[in-house]
Amino acid sequence: MKNLKVLLIEDDLIEVMKFKRAISSLDLNHQVIEANNGEDALKILEEKDNIPDIILLDLNMPKINGIEFLSILKKDSTLKYVPTVILTTSSNQRDLLACYEIGIAGYVLKPLKYEDYVHKIEKLLAYWSINELKKL
Repeated sequence: MKNLKVLLIEDDLIEVMKFKRAISSLDLNHQVIEANNGEDALKILEEKDNIPDIILLDLNMPKINGIEFLSILKKDSTLKYVPTVILTTSSNQRDLLACYEIGIAGYVLKPLKYEDYVHKIEKLLAYWSINELKKL
């Protein structure tokens, strides 16, 4: 399994800490790049030599929400190929459909129990670390 460059777009610092703790407890050596909102993420992604292997995106964020961010991302000829997985607490069917219509690689609900969260993150990252990703 290869190490991934993961862009985590999450405005809740507790969620960011939880994600990093999960990665650490699983002893994974993925590189995590943090963005607190969609605007920050777009600035990071402007550097075309620093494109992540996968984007984990929260939907409910200030400035640019997840769906608006996805719309911008999918219009970029390079960035549209980066697999983007929604990592959210929103089980809203309208959000789910809107995300798949724009073009996401997955939609993962954050479980309440930390152990369940770690298990989901482990499976999610394991899949993408063996998947043949398009090198941009």
